[in-house]
Amino acid sequence: MNHLPFTQSLVGIDVGGTFTDFVLLTDAGLRLYKLPTTPDDQSRAILAGLDEMDAQGADVVHGMTVATNALLERTGARTALLTTAGFGDVLVIGRQNRPDIYALHQTRPPLLVEDELRLEVNERTDHAGRTLVPLDEADVEAAGRRLLDSGAESLAIVFLFSFRNPQHEQRAAEIIRRIVPGLPISLSSAILPEYREYERTATTVINAYVQPLVARYLQRLSDALADQRVSIMQSNGGAIGLHQAADEAARLVLSGPAGGVVGAFAVARDALDDPAPRIITFDMGGTSTDVALCPGEIPATAESVITGLPLRLPVIDIHTVGAGGGSIARVDAGGALRVGPASAGAVPGPACYGRGGDRATVTDANLVLGRLNAGGFLGGKGAVKLDEEAAQRALIALGAELDLSAEAAALGVISVANATMERALRRVSVERGHDPRGFTLLPFGGAGPLHACELAAALGIPRVLVPAMPGVLSAYGMLVADVAHDTSRSLLVELKVLLDDPSPLLAAADDLTARTRERLAADGVDEPSLTAALDVRYRGQSYELTIPLALPIDPPAVAAALSDFHAAHAQRYGYAMPDEPTEAVTVRVRGTGQGAQPSFPRRPQAGADASAAQAGAAPVWFETSGPVRATLYNRDRLEPGNQLAGPAIILQFDTTTVIPPGWSARVDELSNLWITRPEGEGR
Repeated sequence: MNHLPFTQSLVGIDVGGTFTDFVLLTDAGLRLYKLPTTPDDQSRAILAGLDEMDAQGADVVHGMTVATNALLERTGARTALLTTAGFGDVLVIGRQNRPDIYALHQTRPPLLVEDELRLEVNERTDHAGRTLVPLDEADVEAAGRRLLDSGAESLAIVFLFSFRNPQHEQRAAEIIRRIVPGLPISLSSAILPEYREYERTATTVINAYVQPLVARYLQRLSDALADQRVSIMQSNGGAIGLHQAADEAARLVLSGPAGGVVGAFAVARDALDDPAPRIITFDMGGTSTDVALCPGEIPATAESVITGLPLRLPVIDIHTVGAGGGSIARVDAGGALRVGPASAGAVPGPACYGRGGDRATVTDANLVLGRLNAGGFLGGKGAVKLDEEAAQRALIALGAELDLSAEAAALGVISVANATMERALRRVSVERGHDPRGFTLLPFGGAGPLHACELAAALGIPRVLVPAMPGVLSAYGMLVADVAHDTSRSLLVELKVLLDDPSPLLAAADDLTARTRERLAADGVDEPSLTAALDVRYRGQSYELTIPLALPIDPPAVAAALSDFHAAHAQRYGYAMPDEPTEAVTVRVRGTGQGAQPSFPRRPQAGADASAAQAGAAPVWFETSGPVRATLYNRDRLEPGNQLAGPAIILQFDTTTVIPPGWSARVDELSNLWITRPEGEGR
């Protein structure tokens, strides 16, 4: 590795459902490490890992699941909502969408705000931000006294049209802070200054719900790492400082999966020597699988759905399903085999972990099929030793319910899990107008390379790129992530108006740019790179597409964005209406400061013979007809140019790669593994 342009070491830390991953970057190279996650307090595993790696002095970039878990498990703060009179039931009414349109009886997740904590005050501004009803400060004071008696731990303030005029929200916050000192308060005008009342309310409430937990966690981490600089990975793929992360905790909900996409895209750029690689990322961990399609860039979206609530903040466009190595297999009331979304997690974990779990999981199935090597799991020196007998007992019990052998039941578990993940991959590719055959599948996570080839075959993807460190790629993504900040503001102006006079757009973009520069300067970025985008729709549509907007903003830039919108609409929905009026809904500005840029030397070719890396052979099941003899390889002994044919199992510290019969693999100069089918084209 070339020397880095900094002397301070840097460590990326990704907390997953089963393992906490570490990648330490110094001018001497990379070091990898994994420890079981400590769900009761994620910082315990982090501090233990830093100590065992002797990395106490390194700067830290951390991807966390504290906010995610609080939402999934409904363990966030006792949250109150203060809103405009008449709008206290916005969260209850929502969009009246039916998650399952054909289900006669549906249950919705519990609301984040209890009925008695949805408070209303008299005030009103119109769509242009003009005051119609002045803020009734007596109402606010009464609400503050109710909060004082209610035991509320956090407050979201969301007033109608506050994205146009935030003064009422700001004044209400001042009054509440005087009555309830120390109460965390989230303002919608600061968290999400965009139109759509329900989405703005839900996003602000999510922030208020998770903010106290995240702030306390970050404070503990900051105290323990007082001599180290700590940054936190956001859902948008960029890192931010602790202060902003603590205040705007909703930006961290998808921080771990975002790091994986950033890391995968960086690996693909180097491996393909292409600044705009076309890849589909496939991150299979212990609890879930996250997939994203990158058509030459990291995909972004302005809205996602978390536990049934819209989160309208910039995030990497990732689709998640409940299928991971720890996903539990069961037989339902109708006798069908189900896998996930329930997971054995880190504790007790799969049966083969020997921590008290006795239910069959995907990891147990892979072990029974011979696709995992018990002695080589985590390089044979990790914190987990696999118990083959326990996995066998779990699959025998599952098979008895299905009248199948343990191996046939294990193949069924893999098939069901693969079907779930295949649907996720189709969701981000075929259903959005992309042919997956034109992309490279890039698997990572502890279990991704185990399943990648079978999924590639199902989708017709001709080649799979397995990076050198797939099991810790999300942690690597933390290292290379830019420092980033996103701002936005609703416009609601017809594009033809902006074509003639872009001044409203310019004024909004200039203000957002100033705010972005100020926030990034606090994180040490003095000269950020700036990009802009417009959310555009045809007049009368309910939703928008986000279109890049060239800087500096002028009429030609607006015209180019309009043309790009028509093309993007045709790509996504199969048609465009260039003669219909269009509307610029929201302008967005993103500022970034470049993260670490490690460079890896390209190793010389060593020839096709990979026999020096062989580590024996083992029977592996791919079909119910019986096992086949698969060659085992130690990945750290493979050399550039080495070629190998399936069936083969490649062992390494952080994951295991399965090459089925009929597939072949080659090692490139960066130690990446390229796996292709006979009918596919190699790199």
